[in-house]
Amino acid sequence: AVVSTQSTGTLKLTTPTYGDFNHLVSATMTGVTTCLRIPGQLNADLRKLAVNMVPFPRLHFFMSGFAPLSSSGNKSYKATTVAEITNQMFDSKNMMVSCDPRHGRYLTCAAMFRGKASTKEVDDQMINIQSKNSAYFVEWIPSNVKTAVCNVPPPGYDLSGTFIGNSTAMQELFK
Repeated sequence: AVVSTQSTGTLKLTTPTYGDFNHLVSATMTGVTTCLRIPGQLNADLRKLAVNMVPFPRLHFFMSGFAPLSSSGNKSYKATTVAEITNQMFDSKNMMVSCDPRHGRYLTCAAMFRGKASTKEVDDQMINIQSKNSAYFVEWIPSNVKTAVCNVPPPGYDLSGTFIGNSTAMQELFK
């Protein structure tokens, strides 16, 4: 249902195919597993991500997202900067789950960037997004945003970002 909503809403596809669904899921999963396959400036393996993202064993429900999401018609015209990718990653329209992150608080999150992005620019954007949205981050977990940067962009993109968040908004799915 979420991938269908992404396809018809954000990507503006009137009749999405299984290929469109597979593209969204595979783009997200390749972003998550990039650090296992390709060396980068600031890499983090999945074990480290899982350890850092679960503050308590019972709080382990992740939401994922991918950016840039744009329709194939305007893909070539869309400029992708680290700031735009960061804003899109934290946007509820780019989440691959049926809950709104604004209805909860992030315990932890991870952002994996692929393409030409400087670590300073990535860090600056993460600080910026946290300060603009401080109400959506718990204050009792310091440094709760993890970043990874890989210089190799995914096929068809100059720059992309994959998001994994551990948010209390996931409770919406269990009600």
